[in-house]
Amino acid sequence: MRLVTFVPMDKQPRAGILLGPAVIDLAAAAPLVLEDVAGLTWDMVSLLRGTQTDVSLEDIALIQDAVISLVGNDLDLDAEMTGNGSRNRGMTGSISIGGAEMLLPLEHVRLHAPLPHPHSLRMFDTFPQHAQMIRQLQGRTLPPAWYHHPAFVFGNHSSVYGPFEDIPIPGTEALDYALEIACVIGREGRDIAVDEAAEYIAGYMIMNAWSARDIQAGEDISGLGAAKARDFATSLGPWLVTPDELELYADDDGRLTVNMLARVNGIEQSRGNAAGMHFPFGQMIAHASRDVTLYPGDVLSSGTVGGGCLAEITHGQGPWLAPGDIVELEITELGILHNRIV
Repeated sequence: MRLVTFVPMDKQPRAGILLGPAVIDLAAAAPLVLEDVAGLTWDMVSLLRGTQTDVSLEDIALIQDAVISLVGNDLDLDAEMTGNGSRNRGMTGSISIGGAEMLLPLEHVRLHAPLPHPHSLRMFDTFPQHAQMIRQLQGRTLPPAWYHHPAFVFGNHSSVYGPFEDIPIPGTEALDYALEIACVIGREGRDIAVDEAAEYIAGYMIMNAWSARDIQAGEDISGLGAAKARDFATSLGPWLVTPDELELYADDDGRLTVNMLARVNGIEQSRGNAAGMHFPFGQMIAHASRDVTLYPGDVLSSGTVGGGCLAEITHGQGPWLAPGDIVELEITELGILHNRIV
């Protein structure tokens, strides 16, 4: 499934499923499967937490199957999906059930970040090529301890942006993008074993960990890592893809061999592959959960793929991002995350 948070015209954000060129409104489609839906909450974090005993991700999958059975012949489920929607082939308007719009054309809704308000945001650093290059720019070398366990810093989970949202430029002369892949925790767990960690992943999405490189240079001197340099914005989206959709790309250690690329104003700047992670998500989850409880809605990012930022490409010299620039991050099967700098 491709889970989204969306806003129908003049309504409140809620959870849905991307289905070809359309979005299933789970609140409207739920009566196809569930008997009593009155009073249920249809936001992504509530669904992941499973606090509503009548609704689970398995139930969400059944709702999707029911919608496909009902309208599948009238919908091109193989329509090309991009960051700003799909080719709307075979769907000219909404499809309703009981007077409520159950299936809406993608161009009739506005996508938010899949988790507009994550429970927490941990930013790891798992790509050695990126880690080595950044330290080289700082006049340092990558210490052997980097390979001992996956390290992370906390990000600002209250400054999350979704696809097609404008990113206000902060007080920096060196604004940069960071091409990353993130996983979302779907089950509560503590001291999770590496070989059990996959069971705790609800899905994957694209992350852009925007960075102010000039501010970061000053923070790196303290040895505490980037803080204010990333405090202002993190982009997530455009949708959350469940692990079963990516089994074809997973190796024995859980690494995903998916291509990752970045474009600025339509020109490709970065290209890499998530298979280059030194620490797969299983090790990241095990490390993060040691002596700590992880909760549904927690987000863990991979860190920047090798060559996945302007700092690496330009050897720290720029040019950097400026107002009016459009940044698109694309990962195989995860879509395109599109933002404009303002």
